[in-house]
Amino acid sequence: MTAGPDTTQTAPKRRKYALMAAVAVAVLGLAVYVIATSGRNGAQAACGPALATAQRLAPLARGEVAAVSVASEPLRLPALTFKDAGGATKTLADWKGRMVLLNLWATWCVPCRKEMPALATLEAKLGGPRFEVVAVNIDTRDPDKPKAWLKDAGVTGLAYYADASGKVFQELKSVGRAVGMPTSLLIDGDGCEIAYLAGPAEWASDDALALVRTALRQ
Repeated sequence: MTAGPDTTQTAPKRRKYALMAAVAVAVLGLAVYVIATSGRNGAQAACGPALATAQRLAPLARGEVAAVSVASEPLRLPALTFKDAGGATKTLADWKGRMVLLNLWATWCVPCRKEMPALATLEAKLGGPRFEVVAVNIDTRDPDKPKAWLKDAGVTGLAYYADASGKVFQELKSVGRAVGMPTSLLIDGDGCEIAYLAGPAEWASDDALALVRTALRQ
């Protein structure tokens, strides 16, 4: 008769392996928590000034910019990447130290087209070493069409930026900041959100100018 397997050590071994697995899961969970906490703490430290600016702007989110939502918690935007008119790669880091009104637009978006002249006016009035309107076109077909539309519409004074891949929209969507078109974000010089708007606004209005001017008085 063949002897059966020796089971005298089976239970202790199972307990040992179970304990090792539990320890491994706990260590992994702790590592994830530490990384997440470090990220939040880093954003909190870097984005503190943006939150302070947002608090000052809250009473000014009215009239033509009543739909603007000012930041209530620290949010550092992803490292958004797009192209300039010459095809060179640009990221938000290229505007470090400058406030940006980042706007996503497309020629197929009627509200986007309607607000482009106002964005150009805002840039003409307040653009400079401390502030720029960065309008990023996200048309995925015919890269010449947006440029032709801007020319035909008489929209001048805005530097041309584009992302034919649509990746910028998806990255903002991943942090809850792109649910439709147009999308605009007021971002400080450290890449932190100050305010956010889903939809169009009259950016050349007195309300919008007061909002941006107040943000620039840091």
